[in-house]
Amino acid sequence: MSTRGFVIAFLSLLLAVVASQSLYIVTELERAVLLQFGEVIRDDIEPGLHFKKPFINDVRKFDARVLSVDAAPERFLTLEKKAVIVDSFAKFRVSDAKTFYTSTSGDETRIDSLLRQRINNGLRNEISKRSLHEVVSGQRDELMTVLTERLDETSRIELGVEVVDVRVKKIDLPPEVSQSVYSRMNTERDIEAREHRAQGQELAKGITADAEKQREIILAEAYSLAEIVRGEGDAESASIYASAFTKDPEFYKFYRSMAAYKRTFSNKGDVLVIQPESDFFKYMNKSKN
Repeated sequence: MSTRGFVIAFLSLLLAVVASQSLYIVTELERAVLLQFGEVIRDDIEPGLHFKKPFINDVRKFDARVLSVDAAPERFLTLEKKAVIVDSFAKFRVSDAKTFYTSTSGDETRIDSLLRQRINNGLRNEISKRSLHEVVSGQRDELMTVLTERLDETSRIELGVEVVDVRVKKIDLPPEVSQSVYSRMNTERDIEAREHRAQGQELAKGITADAEKQREIILAEAYSLAEIVRGEGDAESASIYASAFTKDPEFYKFYRSMAAYKRTFSNKGDVLVIQPESDFFKYMNKSKN
């Protein structure tokens, strides 16, 4: 290669390097600051193609989209000094590129730790003003709204970011408190179950006693009715016997003698000492004749 060709190639390469160091593009999804020897000289850079002094100026770009930061679950005390474990997160975006660059020293990862610290401080202040019931359900939405507004106000000034939203994902009791609450609930349920069982047993005894009473009444009424029927039957039987005796006294005597024989000789082990000529054997003696 000739000297001229080499010079042309060198100049072309130098021009390309200078051009690459002189031009930069900012997209709609970015915020950028222009630096000169590490000092911010311009922060209101619009999206598009821009020029900078090569090797003197530098450009730092930051993501302008809505980002999320998760705060680690932290332990806080309510107004009654009851501990709760709160898990939260926040959504934010860069609103002031110069302030953002200054507060983070150009390190985007630092914003997460800075926001986490502010979220936890805000939660600690707000939860300490509220009771456990208010934190868990009563004023939970209000707590998040107030926290978002206050965190956004300070973060815009100190960090150059807009806090879009702060959300509480979960509120739990500490493990030792949860176990205590669970044990107390079990005890209360056991007491309530025993009360219900006692009431049931008392009611069962009442029902059983009433059933026994009704049974005795029914049996007594049945016995009374049976006695009445038996009495009426005996009266009617006596009437029939009396009528039969009146019509045929001899047959009535014979029937009664047969009944007496049957009762007397029903047990073979019985022994009777009676004279053969007694009235007891009257009809037997007649049968022999």
